[in-house]
Amino acid sequence: MSSIDSGKMGASTMPIRQTAETSRARYHRLVAGAFVADFVAITLALTLALWLRFETKLSQFGVAYSGEFSAFDYLQHIAVGAVLMMMILGNFRFYTRANLLSYTNSLRIIFKASFIWLLSYLALTLIFKFYPPISRVYCGLGLALILTILPIWRGILWRVISSDTNAQSLRQRALVVGWNEDFAHAVEKFSNASDRPFEIVGVIPPLEGDFKTPVPEQMPVMGSYDSLEALLQLRVCQVVVVADDALRSGNLMHIAAVCEKEMVEFKLVPTCFQVLLSGLHLESVGGIPILGISRLPLHSTLNRYIKRCIDIFGALVGLALSGPIIAVFGFLIHRESPGSIFYRQRRLGANGQVFDMIKLRSMKLDAETNGVGWTVKDDPRCLRVGAFMRKWNIDEIPQFWNVLKGDMSLVGPRPERPELILQFKEEIPHYNARHNIKPGITGWAQVNGLRGDTSLSDRVQFDLHYIENWNVILDFQIMFLTFVKREGAC
Repeated sequence: MSSIDSGKMGASTMPIRQTAETSRARYHRLVAGAFVADFVAITLALTLALWLRFETKLSQFGVAYSGEFSAFDYLQHIAVGAVLMMMILGNFRFYTRANLLSYTNSLRIIFKASFIWLLSYLALTLIFKFYPPISRVYCGLGLALILTILPIWRGILWRVISSDTNAQSLRQRALVVGWNEDFAHAVEKFSNASDRPFEIVGVIPPLEGDFKTPVPEQMPVMGSYDSLEALLQLRVCQVVVVADDALRSGNLMHIAAVCEKEMVEFKLVPTCFQVLLSGLHLESVGGIPILGISRLPLHSTLNRYIKRCIDIFGALVGLALSGPIIAVFGFLIHRESPGSIFYRQRRLGANGQVFDMIKLRSMKLDAETNGVGWTVKDDPRCLRVGAFMRKWNIDEIPQFWNVLKGDMSLVGPRPERPELILQFKEEIPHYNARHNIKPGITGWAQVNGLRGDTSLSDRVQFDLHYIENWNVILDFQIMFLTFVKREGAC
């Protein structure tokens, strides 16, 4: 672990300061270039929509405009549409460092902004009665082309930005005060990620002695707690991140005040929150700031309706297509082990609700006479046909009925038995947090090989990642991977 002597701090930090100024200038150029190029891409999309609407066979589609106008008359519509889209993108913080570094975030914003743009654009034209009247077909074409051209352009931009030189200029330079286990784990996990928002320039030792959590050897130790203000005056960083568990409120207020005075962002790693961090939300109740977990993707009513509609459609299609499969494997199960071909288990669902989960029986009838247990590799309790079904997830097919009933979802954390959860919730940190949403037939942990006799802690981490980062595209990705990734199957 390297150390920087406080007496030589000014000379030692000068290269860092110069690098920061160079990076800041490059960042402003990238943002300006992205802004101009986005505007050009949107204008191009709307211009192409105009040509398709009035200069191709699409001119015969829909309601024909009886008057006469030239393409020049439509320029005001294109200009208003392009400016409106840019304003909506700006409202979604499209040009922040984090969104420029993450193509996934950019796509999510483009899709949300585009549909809001369509409704807003149509409303504006009706309120202000544009001349010539706006064509709804033109608006629809404009939406489709924006959703095509803008993501393609942003994909190219992301490829350019994700190069080391450009990505470096977009990341905020962070100085860390203290170093705790949670922050060390986050740094280790995301240190090589291209979309990481911070570049750590150094760390200041805790106020009360040495580091309790080891700091990486390549991480420079810069001065001490008392030298923080001098470091900030040298502009060595843009953000101060406090990760010192032992700091008292008075010390935190002092650091925050110094950051405010030197125009540096102040961020705190809250050690009391170690789960569902993306849902943390600060609200004011009677003038008192309260921090809590309240904003997760599936807390949104719209998102829940979207997921439920996908579940109902998928369950109906799944039941219709799987009828012959259930009949064939039901016959094979009964021939190898006479008895019921279905197996019902009590499982714990969303918010602790218990339900009966249905599966094709993959084990012998007496498989659990000695009690409930995990399935292990080459489990002797598995039927011969059962091992094949588990490898290809065929035993899960009847759960489409659970999805249709609303007990489960197509995608989510796998449900577990209530009697096992009594033990898991005491032994596995954050285990019950996965019950914030409906369990699924398949899940993020399962497609990453965590099934059967695998680490519960790792499984919980994958489930929590899914809950925090849910989106429709991720659900379809997991459904696809379910059929091509089968690690951990019986």
